[in-house]
Amino acid sequence: MSAIGSTSAQPQFIASTGNRSYSNAPLIENSDTDANQIVVPDKKSWKNLFAYMGPGFLVSIAYIDPGNFETDLQSGAKYKYGLLWIILVASCAALIIQSLAANLGVVTGKHLAEHCRKEYPRIPNFILWVLAEIAIVACDIPEVIGTAFALNMLFKIPIWCGVLLTGFSTLVLLALQQYGVRKLEFFIAFLVFTIAACFFVELGYAKPDPKEVLHGLFVPQLKGSGATGLAISLLGAMVMPHNLFLHSALVLSRKIPRSVGGIKEACRFYMIESAFALMFAFIINVSVISVSGAVCGSPNINAEDQKSCQDLDLNKASFLLRNVLGSWSSKLFAIALLASGQSSTITGTYAGQYVMHGFLDLRLKPWLRNLLTRCLAIVPSLIVAVIGGSAGAGRLIIVASMILSFELPFALIPLLKFTSCKTKMGIYANSITISAITWIIGSLIMAINIYYLMTGFIDLLLHNHLKIVAVVFLGIAGFSAMAVYLAGIAYLVFRKNKEVTHLLALTTSENTQMASEQGNASVYSLPREDIVSMQLPQRSTEDVD
Repeated sequence: MSAIGSTSAQPQFIASTGNRSYSNAPLIENSDTDANQIVVPDKKSWKNLFAYMGPGFLVSIAYIDPGNFETDLQSGAKYKYGLLWIILVASCAALIIQSLAANLGVVTGKHLAEHCRKEYPRIPNFILWVLAEIAIVACDIPEVIGTAFALNMLFKIPIWCGVLLTGFSTLVLLALQQYGVRKLEFFIAFLVFTIAACFFVELGYAKPDPKEVLHGLFVPQLKGSGATGLAISLLGAMVMPHNLFLHSALVLSRKIPRSVGGIKEACRFYMIESAFALMFAFIINVSVISVSGAVCGSPNINAEDQKSCQDLDLNKASFLLRNVLGSWSSKLFAIALLASGQSSTITGTYAGQYVMHGFLDLRLKPWLRNLLTRCLAIVPSLIVAVIGGSAGAGRLIIVASMILSFELPFALIPLLKFTSCKTKMGIYANSITISAITWIIGSLIMAINIYYLMTGFIDLLLHNHLKIVAVVFLGIAGFSAMAVYLAGIAYLVFRKNKEVTHLLALTTSENTQMASEQGNASVYSLPREDIVSMQLPQRSTEDVD
């Protein structure tokens, strides 16, 4: 491999803005020495895929978090297999969207939040940052409640008390990472996959009708406004705004050859990696819905389980695994739920770091960043847990997932516009076909959100017991808020990109020819000194994975 110091004599493909903070380099370093960095060899080989494995699987943790489990369980209990098609559509959309996020980071050397700060004026940029922070808090609420449910099942701790304890649980995990972050993540993944295996086995006992499952997967249907709301929750739990910021940053942890072949290979392998990770998440979500639908829809279900199915939440779901685990069902489900919540919270902490730094050029230590986000998530969770108990906390997870779906356009539209822009992506900009597909996906997401907002609000106005004056003021406030929401989306859609990402090489035929003559120009990234302090907690020098 070429030495980094030789880059001045070879073509480079970096984002050059006159500021070293925007140089194209790893966002996360494992060590200060090259020996411990993840460097992709400058040669064409399928073995390079293993060097790219990691970011997609870390992102996919968010697709099997407590929020997904909650929405999956409720959709299966209420509509059997009728909403499986949402999981299929959302998974396909997630693969395309996450691949675009990875491409943006690989090609430009900057993640999505950094592009937003550079592209948009100060006020729109600040609003986008606030929305991104709200999305991260909304994503953290299911983790808080899921952890509280797990503590309740394990130690009989009241839900409201468990919510308070979650403020410290993730800080402990963040502290433990210095003793081996990979070991910790593998342990968490093992626990999550354990509960996935239990649901796979339970499928054999539940015996869902294959024809009904296939019908639910491939025949779209929404039976009533309740199904629409749950479908939006499923969509929000699958395609999350913070994942776009996270994925576009995590790919910068690899040092890849800055050549035409190197860039294309990185984009291709990141897509393959994302496909593997999302396929596994898809199978888990389908299994959870199928088990819930088969058990709750069974004619032989007993009265106690039937009552649990009517208002199913994470705190009651362990009975679904009784055939597999017997009396241990609640304990193992609780352990996996705890692991799921904590692993998802760690990824949320990383996403929050990148979002805050990208939009505001502001950095906080991971423990402080997590504490702030967790406190904002604890307040509504605690209020609902005290007033509504476990049922109210379960409904809050659905509301949080809906918020994520409503906020998705404010991360998705910039991503689509940036990756389709040749002045930013050069020869790696989206093709017309990819652009058309992604905009159709984005339009459908926005359309179903707007439809649900309008119909739900109109229904609220028509069926309430308020005085006419209050209804008028409520209508004015509600429609004004929807107008602002639509105006924000329109601004992002129709505003033309103005900032150019200066790609110094490999965008013209002359430079492409020069790169090929030099053997695809083995040029690697320079250090991103501005983000070194945001890296994962350092392990002790004695600990070597």
